[in-house]
Amino acid sequence: MRNRMLSLVPAALLGLAAISFTAVPGMAQTPAKSNIKRTPDGHPDLQGTYDLATMTPLERMPGDPPVLTKEQAEKLQKAEMARRTSDGGSLPPDGTGKPTRSFFELLERAGGGDVGGYNRLWLNQGTAFTIVDGQVRTSILIDPPDGHVPPFNAAAKKRRANAYGELPTSDQAEDSAKQDVAVATRRGEYDNPEQRPLSERCLLGFGSTSGPPALPDYFYNDLHQIVQTGDNIMILTEMIHDARVVRMNAEHLPKNIRKWLGDSVGHWDGDTLVIDTTNFTDKTRFRGSTENLHVVERISRIDDKTLLYRFTVEDPQTWDRSWTGEMTWPATNQPILEYACHEGNYALGDVMRGARMQETSGKAK
Repeated sequence: MRNRMLSLVPAALLGLAAISFTAVPGMAQTPAKSNIKRTPDGHPDLQGTYDLATMTPLERMPGDPPVLTKEQAEKLQKAEMARRTSDGGSLPPDGTGKPTRSFFELLERAGGGDVGGYNRLWLNQGTAFTIVDGQVRTSILIDPPDGHVPPFNAAAKKRRANAYGELPTSDQAEDSAKQDVAVATRRGEYDNPEQRPLSERCLLGFGSTSGPPALPDYFYNDLHQIVQTGDNIMILTEMIHDARVVRMNAEHLPKNIRKWLGDSVGHWDGDTLVIDTTNFTDKTRFRGSTENLHVVERISRIDDKTLLYRFTVEDPQTWDRSWTGEMTWPATNQPILEYACHEGNYALGDVMRGARMQETSGKAK
C-alpha cells in the first residue's frame, strides 16, 4: 500500500511536539462572511487539498473531558510523539505492553501491532488535536454530548445477531475493536475473496475515509482534495482515490439506484455548502447502519487555510436518534500521490490458501 511515510524521520516527530498551539490552523472558528476568495458565481471557493490527520478520535476516550486546555493538549501531544519514537519504529505485538491512554496505541494493537500489522515506517498519524471555536476537542462527536455514538436500537441488535454470512464492510477494521455488538469471525468470511472486507480488496478505504461522513483514517493517507464548479463539486480521497461527485441543486436519484458512496446532492445555505446523501447500498453499512442511512454534511470556510466540516448521521433502523460531529480541515501544500493498493493483490490469494490450510489441520474456527 502507498502511504506518505513521514515517520521515516523520527526527529521531525519530536519537533512537531514542540509546535505552539498558535501555529495550529483553525484557532478562530467563526466562518468568514467576507474577505474570502470566491468563485465567479459568488460562492466561497472551497477548492484545495486538506489534511484530515488528527489526534482527536471520533469518540471520546474514557475519562477525557469534552475539551482540553492548551497546556493539557501540549502535554498529551508531546507524550504521544515520545511514544512513537521510543519503539524505534517497531510496534509491539498485538495484546502486549502496559495499559495506555493513547488512542493511537489502542488502534495499533487492534490492527495487529508488529504481528500481522504495520511497523511505524508505514504510519503517518495526526500530531495535534482538532480545534473548533478555540476549543481543543477530545472527540469529533459533539452530539450526543458524551462524545459517543448512540447505542444500537433493538432492530440493529437483532440484525447484527443474525449477521453470520453477512458481507464485510469498509469500516469493519475501525469498528471491530469498539462495537458493543460484534461478530469476531463470521461464517464463510474466508470462503472466497468476495467475503473479505472491501478495504482489504482495495475497493473502498477503511474507516469511512471516503465518506460520507468523511472521517480521518488515523493511520495514513488522510489528504482530501476539493474541486469546485457551479454544477458539481468533487471530493477526492487520497486513500484508494475514491471520488465523490456532489451534484448541485439536483434531485436525488430514484430509490432503486444505489451507490457505495451514496447519492450526494448539494446546495448553498448562505456561505455554507450543504451536502445531503442518501441511496446507499447494503454493502457499505457505515458503523452497522442500513441502506437507509442519511448523512448531511456542512462545509464552510473559516479562513484562507481552514475549512469547518460538520456532519449529522441518522438511520432509524440502527439508532433511535441522530448524531453529529465536527472538525477542522487544515489546508496543505502536500500533493496527493498514487495509492497503489492492489499491486497484484497477491496477499489475497495467501489469505485464501491460509484458510484452506487451517481447515485441513482442523484449526479453523
